[in-house]
Amino acid sequence: MKLTAVLSAVFLAASTVMASAACTGDHQQAASCADGTTWDPEAKACVDTSA
Repeated sequence: MKLTAVLSAVFLAASTVMASAACTGDHQQAASCADGTTWDPEAKACVDTSA
């Protein structure tokens, strides 16, 4: 019984680490800005282009 509990805990801990490791990195998503604005990657926001 103790062995099963220990193995289950190890498996759950390992699967959590593996899942979070798969989500690292730079994720990119398409951005839509309103008319008259454009995406500024440095500001990470839509900025006014009418000026």
